[in-house]
Amino acid sequence: MPRTSGIVLALAASGWLWTSDLRAQAPPPAKAEATQDAKKPEPSKTPTEAKPEPPKPPADPIDRIKEEGDKRSQVMATLSYLTDVIGPRLTGSPNLKRANEWTRDALANWGLENAHLEAWGPFGKGWTLKRFSAQVIEPQCIPLIAVPKAWSPSIEGTLTAEVVYFDAKTEADFEKYKGKLKGAVVLTSAPPEVLARFAPLASRRTDKELLDLADAPEPGGRRGRTFDPKLRAQMELASKKTKFLADEGAALLIDPSRTGDGGTLFVQSASVPGSPPPLPPSEGSPDAARTPPPRRISPWDKDAPKIIPQLVMAKEHYNRLVRMIQQGEKIKVAVDLAVEFHGDDLNAYNTVAELPGTDRKDEIVMLGGHIDSWHGGVGATDNAAGVAVAMEAMRILKALDLKPRRTVRIGLWSGEEQGLHGSRAYVSEHFRKAPEDRGGAASEDVDTRENVASKPEYDKFSAYYNLDNGTGKIRGVYLQGNEAARPIFRKWLQPFREMGATTLTSSNTGGTDHLSFDGVGLPGFQFIQDEVEYGTRTHHSNMDVYDRAQADDLKQAAVIMAAFVYNTAMLDEKLPRKPIPPRARPAVRAAALDAPTQ
Repeated sequence: MPRTSGIVLALAASGWLWTSDLRAQAPPPAKAEATQDAKKPEPSKTPTEAKPEPPKPPADPIDRIKEEGDKRSQVMATLSYLTDVIGPRLTGSPNLKRANEWTRDALANWGLENAHLEAWGPFGKGWTLKRFSAQVIEPQCIPLIAVPKAWSPSIEGTLTAEVVYFDAKTEADFEKYKGKLKGAVVLTSAPPEVLARFAPLASRRTDKELLDLADAPEPGGRRGRTFDPKLRAQMELASKKTKFLADEGAALLIDPSRTGDGGTLFVQSASVPGSPPPLPPSEGSPDAARTPPPRRISPWDKDAPKIIPQLVMAKEHYNRLVRMIQQGEKIKVAVDLAVEFHGDDLNAYNTVAELPGTDRKDEIVMLGGHIDSWHGGVGATDNAAGVAVAMEAMRILKALDLKPRRTVRIGLWSGEEQGLHGSRAYVSEHFRKAPEDRGGAASEDVDTRENVASKPEYDKFSAYYNLDNGTGKIRGVYLQGNEAARPIFRKWLQPFREMGATTLTSSNTGGTDHLSFDGVGLPGFQFIQDEVEYGTRTHHSNMDVYDRAQADDLKQAAVIMAAFVYNTAMLDEKLPRKPIPPRARPAVRAAALDAPTQ
């Protein structure tokens, strides 16, 4: 979710080839040359047996990690099971619980220890899409590309209704629609512009982009997002629209995809009528620094009010319907929507497993990524890719029997898409209670509280490494302002220059689970990755599927992640922590989760 840095490092040439699976064999006995002086052997003695060749010295651990990750990778098999077999993994759903259990069992089968699920919560209701179709039936048949928003309710039977374009640019415009929307299917927003794409959909980070990241200044004390007045007004109007349409009795709401084209659409969760938008107080207001926004009501909340069924539609199909209405056509659609809510277990779960350490086994190095996803596709690049890479890194370390000094622990988090909930709960339980959230999501500010007790594992923790920016290969590391780690990471990147990983940046990056660790003063890092198609095609989209994943990129990422984790586990001291800055004004991440579509 959830970018960085061009320090080019010298590559240490790798030389040893791992040969631990080859057996030394004794050469055949040499033939003795017959001479007149040769004596016959004593009858009581046996021929001298040649000694076996001495074993070759062990290869460098990083070279061994490279070979294991290249020659015997299982990362794509793991990815396929998570995406093709299990499918989308919405937080609270049976599919996510199945993914939790499958990853736990896979890690245990690889020989990792203490593989288990850790509950957190309560989260709220789960949701599963059971059946869906949508098409125009009058004045002609038009199959429609659309996906229901998560936690939308079912429609009883098949909804056949007229389509109304709700062309309201201000709250005052609502008045002309009063009494005209009961039972209607409503197009909620202005038609978005669709432009030809002359730039490629997929991209690698350029040398200039990496250099810009490398040259980025150290981040200041304040973090998070700033909202310009236009964005604030759009979000507030969207919230009021939803309530008005619910009050007027609309039967179904349709939004255009916020981005994407050519049949790709981006979809998240349904909006709750009357819930305030996820915004902090206005910039410059007296209460901006200390007053949290009103608590938002989420559609997964156990006691959430009734929600109108809601869809996201591909831009081109949405725009055609708007234009037909503007031309005077009366449009009828037929929509079939069946879903199932799950309320028996309101908790959600993280998957955890360990590779025990040796002389420093009470100290911890962690790696991971979030295992939950949205539902429009199968969550391949966001974030089954990160899960498969982290699992593969653990498999590599176990397969090589490298015996790290510190215990290496993997965490596969749920609830990330709704606000980093799973990793935040884990950090609070094991290390230090996270700061109170503002508006329902994890703060992106470093915790400066001095009166909150730390758990015993807090002082035993070294670092956490996260992967959650799609399928792209690793190009470096976001330091999150931890300059003390720069010379260490610079050295660790040296063997991976030929793989394209050279960059370190002081920049922070947000929107994913390393923030839960960084936010309480623990070293937490997200890797810099190539964009590939993350922002253009796959991130939260109906096309986030296995086929968009790049096998060579994921193999490279698993090797580098395994190497960083191993190196961290082998240090004489824990990774240095950055100094805690003066308290900064908290910032709300939740706004990114519900950006307006108009």
